[in-house]
Amino acid sequence: MAGAQVHMCQTIFPAHANHLGELSPGQLLKWIDTTACLAAEKHAGIPCVTASVDDIQFEETARIGQIVSINAKVNRAFTTSMEVGVKATLQDPLTNVQKLISVAFSTYVARPVGNDKVVLKPVELLTTQDFLEHSSAAERRKIRLEHDHVFKNLMEESRMGDDHVCDKEENMVPTDVTHVQSIELVLPPHANHQGNTFGGQIMAWMETVAAISASRLCSLHPNLKSVDMFKFRGPSTVGDRLVFNAIVNNTFQKSIEVGVRVEAYNCEEWGKGQARHINSAFLIFNAVNEDGELLTVPKIRSTTRDGLRRYWGAIACKKIRLARTHVLPKTEEYCTPDFWDRSNQAYIIKSNLTALVTLAAKPGWKRNNSLDHIKMFTLEETDVLSIKVEMQVQIPSELAFFLLSDFSRHVHWAKYYSTCRVIQSLTEEDKIYHITSPSVNGKKPNDFLILVSQRIPCKTGDPYIIAARSIALTAAPPSNQNYYRSSGFLIYTDGNSSLVYYFIQGAHDIIPYVAANVFGQSKCIEDTASVCIQFLESESCKMNCI
Repeated sequence: MAGAQVHMCQTIFPAHANHLGELSPGQLLKWIDTTACLAAEKHAGIPCVTASVDDIQFEETARIGQIVSINAKVNRAFTTSMEVGVKATLQDPLTNVQKLISVAFSTYVARPVGNDKVVLKPVELLTTQDFLEHSSAAERRKIRLEHDHVFKNLMEESRMGDDHVCDKEENMVPTDVTHVQSIELVLPPHANHQGNTFGGQIMAWMETVAAISASRLCSLHPNLKSVDMFKFRGPSTVGDRLVFNAIVNNTFQKSIEVGVRVEAYNCEEWGKGQARHINSAFLIFNAVNEDGELLTVPKIRSTTRDGLRRYWGAIACKKIRLARTHVLPKTEEYCTPDFWDRSNQAYIIKSNLTALVTLAAKPGWKRNNSLDHIKMFTLEETDVLSIKVEMQVQIPSELAFFLLSDFSRHVHWAKYYSTCRVIQSLTEEDKIYHITSPSVNGKKPNDFLILVSQRIPCKTGDPYIIAARSIALTAAPPSNQNYYRSSGFLIYTDGNSSLVYYFIQGAHDIIPYVAANVFGQSKCIEDTASVCIQFLESESCKMNCI
């Protein structure tokens, strides 16, 4: 077992189950938090505390008598924090059938002893999956850190639509009837090995009050489907009074979002009403009938300013959840252009970056040429052909990154670019380009739009990333609507030079636009790579002369 990995097995007993004989989601959250914390402390070698838990998806229900297997692994260590990925599966001992219950991503912070500073050691990467999760962890962390800023922007955009929330449509349920408050006294059994209230216990209590709130709306026992970021804002200890407030924020046809806020009081604060905000979360429930069919839930009606804020906040959170849930793109997404608008901007940018890293880490690359200074590899999958070109360039990696990240410069070496210009600058790191390509095999020239996202390394040894993928803008439709390509560069420092990996991916019928016939004319790619190297090194010389 890897050094940063922990495995836990539990048999589900009646004490772990609800009234239906199913594993309580709160109990599962306790086990997940315990296992993840053990993995974090195994890697750090010192005590760790839960900072947040996000991306929890519940796929299957476990029952009494079945076995739950939980595997937690540290995906990536940053300076003082680390991401732990958790996967829970169930096994029925009678049938030996195994199913996925849940996947979660938690962030833990190392707590040094005394005034010692902590710099966590990097995670040892042994498998392809390790590399994928390591790269994805950086993107998830960026989304996590940008959450409040993105949420604020989405809320400002939604203010124009406040009025219709107060309409009294038929069968709308006032949010006030879904409000639930519960108080818990933190006792020694609720504390962890560091003396603070066990994070898993707090999450379990939050799930309980949230489920009650959702049940008041749908008049059924709801099923917890996912959790949007448990965020621990401060500790609590034995003797504290924890006050839980839950209320339905919004409904989305067949799902219910419940917001939960936790405040802590000690004895002195309790009498003065001085609360400490220690946790918040958004939990998403489904209503299911006896046949397991999803039911449409009632719409909710908010009449207060705070209710309106929560209503629009739920819509904003749903958009952010979409970005987090789809950080790792599915294979079929590689062959379809994404339509661009503000609501899916974060998702497309993140999937653009991660798609390139995922492609680079795939096994099965086969070398397709015989040159030593330029190496070409191909990877064939169903209806998808990918090309990797390795180039040794005698310039610093940061300069190669600077020259290659500006796609308007590619017209000087890329034969499949006639023109290239920026039509939208989303951020300093993300731009949309309009590209025209020359005629291939007698076909008329085509144009297409690509999103280019660039990122500098998070740590020493990480590559510079330049990712590109096609998109579709309704305001500027390209002439070739079906054209799609995914490409990019990973640039590694190699002493005073750079090791540049150029990736191209697309359906077999569009590869001619970027590389001619790979198997019959691989020399075309080698020539293009040679021109690219010459361009980079000559530009470096020009800059040195200035």
